[in-house]
Amino acid sequence: MAITVTLPDEYGYVLLATVSTFFANSFHSINTGKLRKASGVKYPAAYASQEVAEKDPKAFAFNCAQRAHANFTENLTPAIGAMLIAGLKYPVLAGALGGLWSLSRVLYTIGYTKGGPQGRVKFGILSSLSLLALKLMATYTAVQIAFH
Repeated sequence: MAITVTLPDEYGYVLLATVSTFFANSFHSINTGKLRKASGVKYPAAYASQEVAEKDPKAFAFNCAQRAHANFTENLTPAIGAMLIAGLKYPVLAGALGGLWSLSRVLYTIGYTKGGPQGRVKFGILSSLSLLALKLMATYTAVQIAFH
């Protein structure tokens, strides 16, 4: 059985929010690379050792940036999927929440890198809430489409 999907006129907002994640990822990559170089942590080491990070603020900042980037990539697939699905029924809200998620992830990284684990909290909450809303909207949209 074929299903025809008609995209809402405002679906472009969802696509813009999705594209914003590409640039958020680039920010993470550049930030982590810059801090890797400053800290002297050589490839293939993913992180500075605990002993080094405790004594060297540059190594500690690198570890924080690296962890923030890893956390971003862990959440990227669900975020994009939720944006694309939720946007089928709620394109403006999905686009806004997706953009908020992307921006909050950049701010999370800045806070984490400059303030350590405590520096990530406020934007971590914002990104978690926006992603949760997107996941719930995507679930509701999928149920509506499946049982329509």
